[in-house]
Amino acid sequence: MKTDSEIIITLSDVWKSFGTQTVLKGINLSVIDGKTTIIVGPSGQGKSLILKHILGLIKPDRGQVLFEGKDINAIQKKELNEIRTKIGVLFQNAALFDSMTVFDNVALPLREKTVASESEVREVVDEKLSLMDLRGSNDKYPAQLSGGMKKRVGLARALVLNPRIVFFDEPTTGLDVALSNEIYRFFFKTQEKLKYTAVIVSHDVPKIFKLADYVALISDGVIQDCLSPEDFQMSSNPIIKNFVEATMGTIYSSEAMEV
Repeated sequence: MKTDSEIIITLSDVWKSFGTQTVLKGINLSVIDGKTTIIVGPSGQGKSLILKHILGLIKPDRGQVLFEGKDINAIQKKELNEIRTKIGVLFQNAALFDSMTVFDNVALPLREKTVASESEVREVVDEKLSLMDLRGSNDKYPAQLSGGMKKRVGLARALVLNPRIVFFDEPTTGLDVALSNEIYRFFFKTQEKLKYTAVIVSHDVPKIFKLADYVALISDGVIQDCLSPEDFQMSSNPIIKNFVEATMGTIYSSEAMEV
């Protein structure tokens, strides 16, 4: 059973509509500190919208989003900005600035959100780029990088403030199988080293299950359940059963991440 001390984020009865279309219809989800929660589901169900609510980029029509017990829609902007410094985000397309070097892209959060000196910035950025096996890439521009390298630079930037939680929005979109596996290896490596909580929105089923502590399926505007990968695959919920059969075929047995 999940205890309050283990929960870092809670979405409670979150509803959101755009015009006449109701996308979220009472989302309930708890994210456990130090664990990896994967959000899966068909396209257009609102997976990325959940992340935007947690970041405070979108306000729910009703319901609560709690971060460390605080309602992020009922606090001052200064406090919300402080919460955001605890969160790293790897966007779907890495979202690098084309006019900035790799070094400056990764250094941006440090320069904008801290009072670190340039020598301190260089030390931290070099450490994160080394962790991503990107030594010697400091002066390159995004146009000079492969798709996999761009993702690793994006991950380095997401981790540069040593966040407590990291969001991954479709982290392997546009990558082939080999590069997707590479990104998963770096994810596993960095989480093991830095001990952050992770929330991953992904369509890459069943491969993404290797990283999961919990899998949550969003369908029909609600979270159908949030279970361990093994329990998810054996769920009696007919919507989850249909999803498993449609995306995985025969039952997939999760296994330790290969590194």
